[in-house]
Amino acid sequence: MQMREIKASAITDTIERLCIEANQVLPSDIKEAIQACRSCEDGQIACGVLDNIIENYQIAENEQVPICQDTGMACVFLEIGQDVHIADGDLTEAVNEGVRRRLTQNGYLRKSVVKDPVRRGNTGDNTPAMLYTEIVPGEHIRITVGPKGFGSENMSAIRMFKPSAGIEGIKDFILETVETAGPNPCPPMVVGVGIGGTFDKAALLAKKALMRPVDTQNPDPYYADLEKEMLEKINQLGIGPQGFGGRTTAIG
Repeated sequence: MQMREIKASAITDTIERLCIEANQVLPSDIKEAIQACRSCEDGQIACGVLDNIIENYQIAENEQVPICQDTGMACVFLEIGQDVHIADGDLTEAVNEGVRRRLTQNGYLRKSVVKDPVRRGNTGDNTPAMLYTEIVPGEHIRITVGPKGFGSENMSAIRMFKPSAGIEGIKDFILETVETAGPNPCPPMVVGVGIGGTFDKAALLAKKALMRPVDTQNPDPYYADLEKEMLEKINQLGIGPQGFGGRTTAIG
């Protein structure tokens, strides 16, 4: 069977476009969730903060500027069809060129990446991107770009449980992590949770969970109920928008 050919330059062009779009336009499901939370808040400060957030994302979209000054590290998820051949270039370099081309030039995006985690030294172009690849059936490539700000990334946590910890141990850990984070991830936030597999797999699942629309549920009713329960408990912590108190600590 003849394989479909996709040029590396097409991948670069798509990454370039997505990096800008992800930083300037808030997805509709997030907008609707924030607006719904605004209607449920009754505290003056919480309402004021949510009003500012709504005004901010409207300005960002209308004037084509970043929603936040922390424009994040480019996390790029590639689902690559097994019947695809990438031609005329290296995949990793094609992704980094897309990040490099727009993230620091016409996109007004902050240079946030260093050459070495200990010795530092800014790379000056926000590369390298964090690249996650998955081989799937078919002849298409699906690209998802998540600009991960480190105000939230620094609040991430992982814990290895013994089987005896059970579901209550997991629930306690989620609440403990959110409560410890407090205002640092700039709530209202989306809490991504990955359970099971190896140390690294669980962390990747948690990050991939953030890519799911907040107005959807886990297809397994057990975990859908767990998501609902944990969202309610997180919002009962009272951290509130930007940490000033209120009913809205997380939107999903």
